[in-house]
Amino acid sequence: MNYLSNFINYLQATNNLSGKTLKAYSSDLNQFFNFEQNIFDPDICAFISYLSIELKLKDTSVRRKIITLKNFYNYLINCEIIETSPFKKLKFKFKQERKLPKTLSIKEIDKILKCFEIETSYLTPFALKVYIRNAALIDLLISTGIRIGEAATITLDDIISPEHTILIHGKGRKQRLIYISSPITWERLKVLIKERKKSSNNYLFVNRYGNPLSIHGIEDIYKKYVKKAQINTKSTPHYLRHTFATNLLANGADLRSVQEILGHASVATTQIYTEVTTARKKQVLKKFNYRNKL
Repeated sequence: MNYLSNFINYLQATNNLSGKTLKAYSSDLNQFFNFEQNIFDPDICAFISYLSIELKLKDTSVRRKIITLKNFYNYLINCEIIETSPFKKLKFKFKQERKLPKTLSIKEIDKILKCFEIETSYLTPFALKVYIRNAALIDLLISTGIRIGEAATITLDDIISPEHTILIHGKGRKQRLIYISSPITWERLKVLIKERKKSSNNYLFVNRYGNPLSIHGIEDIYKKYVKKAQINTKSTPHYLRHTFATNLLANGADLRSVQEILGHASVATTQIYTEVTTARKKQVLKKFNYRNKL
């Protein structure tokens, strides 16, 4: 009996999970099945030790695999294949290390945007298309804080031009509307939309072959402009999301609104950005507050 495929089908039917999440479940379980000879009498502790000591996985990765296995064994119980879960008397503790989000400075963001302030009349037709796409893409990430995976899936049908809004398809198949508040960002999007309407492909951001840009393609584009702007070469597109959220809160936006804009399932996820803004305020006050010198 193929317990793995049956379990994945069950998850797909009952939990409405995304393909990416289902793939992660499959990967975790395949790894467990390859390690454990008898899944009905498993040595869970040995598997966890294998993950932590031999594979040297991070606590967050090990924790995710434990959750996968717990769900799998609960499924077997519900199907009356086993009576009790091997996790029933097991408890695992992990270090709660929560790293602060990494951001770019306003000056660094400005340097990226200045890369698009060029004379375009000398560009070849192909180079002009690439410029129009890249300018709209990078500016959209900066102006809205959307995930690169969300940017990759935007279609022309998702754009509500009269309202200057875009329908974003987020994690867990949750949708939200994002308003484009920057006139410059919207103008760049309008130019791209006009260009894309000439094509039969409905995606907003495509590669040279007309296929939707992958997240790796977007990462490569970002790296190109980071290098061109001569800023933090270790930064990733996700820095733009962190920078967007941090500055919203620093400028007075309420936590709940920022949560909705970012598409976070829990406000606790958004809460960490307040720690970044607090840390930055401390640095500024320690360095610039005149009272410190009196």
